Amino acid sequence: MLFYFSRGLGSRFQTVLDSFGHQADNPLLNALSQSGLERIAAEEGVDFGNHPDDVYTPSVTLWAWLTQVLSGSKSCVAAVARVVTLMAILERPIPSAGTGAYCKARAKLPEAFLRRLTVTVGAGLEDRAPDDWRWHGLRVNLVDGFAVDLPDTPANQKAYPQPSSQAAGLGYPLMRVVILLAFATAGVLDAACGPHQGKETGEPALFRQLLDSLRRRDVVVADRYYCSYWLVALLQERGVEVAFRLHQRRRYDFRRGQRVGAGDHVVRWFKPARPGWMDEATYAGLPEALTVREVLVTVTEPGRRTRKIVVATTLLDAAAYPQKDIADLYHQRWHAELDIRAIKQTLRMEHLTCKSPALARRELWAHLLGYNLVRQVMAAAAREAGRSPRQVSLAGALQTLEAFRWLLIGQGPVGGNGSAFVAILLLAVGAHEVGNRPDRVEPREVKRRPRNYPRLKKARDQRRRELLAT
Repeated sequence: MLFYFSRGLGSRFQTVLDSFGHQADNPLLNALSQSGLERIAAEEGVDFGNHPDDVYTPSVTLWAWLTQVLSGSKSCVAAVARVVTLMAILERPIPSAGTGAYCKARAKLPEAFLRRLTVTVGAGLEDRAPDDWRWHGLRVNLVDGFAVDLPDTPANQKAYPQPSSQAAGLGYPLMRVVILLAFATAGVLDAACGPHQGKETGEPALFRQLLDSLRRRDVVVADRYYCSYWLVALLQERGVEVAFRLHQRRRYDFRRGQRVGAGDHVVRWFKPARPGWMDEATYAGLPEALTVREVLVTVTEPGRRTRKIVVATTLLDAAAYPQKDIADLYHQRWHAELDIRAIKQTLRMEHLTCKSPALARRELWAHLLGYNLVRQVMAAAAREAGRSPRQVSLAGALQTLEAFRWLLIGQGPVGGNGSAFVAILLLAVGAHEVGNRPDRVEPREVKRRPRNYPRLKKARDQRRRELLAT
């Protein structure tokens, strides 16, 4: 037997935690414990695979799905092959290499279960972050949105319609996602998804679904799309501070208000008429005016013109939060773009594969959970290497974890070298430092020419019929 396992698989989730270097005595590697995971599973009604001969228990199914979304081989066939390998190592009966049982088991993992695991890992990791990773010791949250497309099935089209500008049969269902990211650790704190178009489907509307994930004295940083009286008021009601780029429709005049410094003043914003989405009770409970600090920020980039933008913030104390620090805080918003790009491109999540809306949402949360578990390893590795988590390569961490997978499961060979393997893992992950490339400029052009296939301009079924008729 290659590996020693002190326990069977059953319905326990230690196999999942071992795959990501879980150590109870390391704060940055224990944001999710086995007991916590089992409690969430029980509360969300995760109960299947209880027969002694069942292969796809909740533990194995979750493990297989996480390896699937994080692997370069993202097919269900590859996921089942990893399960077959696991069973061979465990000297258990070898299951069928067919994907049917695995796909049915995935559908039994509730969306709420995957979401709670993601939020638990993200919040736990951020809570354990040292103060030197934070801005002024505060928990800063970055907010932004993106879209992913789904397989073109009738069910997906109904729940997440393709853009109306595209002809029927030529587009893909489009899901809009708004994500709440931790600045210190780059973990996902929460997310909300919905159709890409329609009433109350915009980013601010989805962000309002995430307000309960914020805490008093948190700071939210976002672009001008989020800068409305209503979001600032709702966040202030929860004791949350903001730093938004001023919306283009809101005028500013630094000759007015309470002057703090050059390009820095405090003004009053007065409550507009009630919007259609807000009920009268909520509207009546919001203040008649908000006190907001507006800060002029100069953005200088080599090769480009200097731009001046205005940041609206509720951090009013200029002595505690000088103008240059507010400018630096808003500059960190760009990390949201980089984190989203990492999730979509490095994890290859631009295109989800599940053919029903319910499974597509589960697939989204499986990706975000896997991302958070990798970020947990990256945070621990960064701490060991004396770096910040954002200086460690996500792609390098993914590849290293995949190489270490079989060593980590079950805490290593006979005699138990689990801690030694985790130490080596962290050393290897921490060695993959992201290059310091300030003001990098690259042409949006490629040397290698893509394949010269013409674009599909008619529905695929129609084109098939035309080709068969020729």
